[in-house]
Amino acid sequence: MKIRDLVKQWEQNATGRLTSNLYQIRLDLVSAARLKALVEMYPKRHPEEILGELIGAALEELEASLPYVKGNQVVATDEQGDPLYEDVGLTPRFLTLSRKYLHELEKQE
Repeated sequence: MKIRDLVKQWEQNATGRLTSNLYQIRLDLVSAARLKALVEMYPKRHPEEILGELIGAALEELEASLPYVKGNQVVATDEQGDPLYEDVGLTPRFLTLSRKYLHELEKQE
C-alpha cells in the first residue's frame, strides 16, 4: 500500500491483524505534531493505529525501492521470450527474512 492510499483507508476505517508485540518509539517534535494533526483529522483512529499503518506503508515502499541487481541465473522468460534473471540484490534477502519472521510471529499468536 502506498502512503498516499492510507488516507483513503482511514476514511473507510479499515482494520487488520495485529501482533501482540509492542514497539515503543520516540518521535521528533515535527513528527509528533504531524501525528497529532492526523489524530485530530481522523478521530476514529488511535495514534498507535496511524503509526502502525504509516510504518507498514513505508516498509512496502522501502521494499519496492530496493534496487534490482541482475544475477547470472535465468529464472523465467517474459512475453517476448527474453530471459529474466534472478535478483541478487537486497530484495530476495529482505523477502526471505520477512517471511521467516512472519512465520515466527504467526506461531506466537
